[in-house]
Formats: sequence, structure tokens, C-alpha cells
Amino acid sequence: MSQTNVFVTAEGGLTTAGYAVFIIAAVAALVIGAVLASRRQNRTKMTAKEISFCAAAIALAFVTSYIILIRMPFGGTVTLFSMLFIVLIGNWYGPAVGILVGLAYGILQFIQDPYFLSFLQVCCDYLFAFAALGVSGFFRNQKHGLLKGYIAAVLARGVFASLAGYLFWMSYMPENFPASLAAVYPIVYNYMYLLVEGVLTIILIQLPPVSRALNQIKKLAVEGKASA
Repeated sequence: MSQTNVFVTAEGGLTTAGYAVFIIAAVAALVIGAVLASRRQNRTKMTAKEISFCAAAIALAFVTSYIILIRMPFGGTVTLFSMLFIVLIGNWYGPAVGILVGLAYGILQFIQDPYFLSFLQVCCDYLFAFAALGVSGFFRNQKHGLLKGYIAAVLARGVFASLAGYLFWMSYMPENFPASLAAVYPIVYNYMYLLVEGVLTIILIQLPPVSRALNQIKKLAVEGKASA
């Protein structure tokens, strides 16, 4: 490790400030999860059809994540619309299911392409980041809900990816890395590839044939199900 920052010690552990930031993020995630879980208790259990659609979405996301259009030098990729499939689950079944499916997908992503510095880093880079794609469900009943939800999901994933950059990865930058860029580099770096895939996906889902197809699939996915 070439240098330390305010969040990480020279030995690779978290400083007091680093633990504080991580705990705040973890508590926020737990609170959101608890709220969603309490809402979920008032609903019926997932049907076999819902489970099937969730499994199919995870499988499609996992397969398309292997189709890499751009690979960033320090981690992160632009894939063939892999985030969209997790976002669709949130759009169809609400944030609780979307976040749970995103969490499962994050575990698969870690198995597929693991970067392990510590458990906290894995949480930020994989578990929280991909679970955040489920926030698309908060917009499911709004006009242009899929578009709004997708944008929110990409931005939310970027928050956790950037947090991992600040807490862990910046300590691995070269000694001559400009100090003036340290404050913005994790944000710029992570949103660079996330927004590229995001823009490409937004263009795709706005195409009339794709939009119509997604609407038809949504009708199949939620047929006979009350809105959350």
C-alpha cells in the first residue's frame, strides 16, 4: 500500500473516520431494509411466478455481465445492459423484492469477479452496491417509472461504489497521485463507467419496440398482483 488517507490506515484497516462513515452507511441500509421488511409483512408471500421471474432476471443479469463493452483499469465495467434486469424486478415487484434480488446478484458478482480487501469493502463494492439497484421499485407506480427508477438505481449504486473508493481503494493509488484530485476521483471514476452503461440502457428502453416489449413482459410478470 503506497499511501494512506483519512479513512484507511497504512496497514489497510479503517481509521476512526472510516469506521464512522461505514457505520452511517450500514445503519442507513439497515433502516431502509427494516422499513421494507415491515411493509413486506403486510403482503402475501411471493408466488412461484414471481420467484421464476426473479431467478430469470438474475440469470440474465449474470450472463450479460460477462459481455463487457469497456473494462476500466482499476475495476468496473460497462456491460451489455446487465443492471437493467435487476432494475426491472424492482419496477415489477417493488423495492423490497428488488433490493433482495440485487443483494443475491451482488453475491454472484463477488463469486464471479472477487476483489477482497476486507468484509466492509465487499459490502460496499458488491452487497450494498448491487442491492441499491432495487431502489427502482420506489418509482414503480409513477409515470415513466422504469426510466426514473433506472436513473435512481444507477446513481444509488454509484454512491456505494464511490464510498468503497474513498474508504479503501484510494489508499492503493501511486505516491505521486495529485492530492487535489483525491476528493473527487472515486466519484468521477465510478460514475464514468456507470453512466456510460446507464445512457446506453436509457436509449435502449426508450426505443418504441423495446418499450412495448418491456410493457408486455411487465403485464405477464405482475398479472393478477395488486400494486405495492
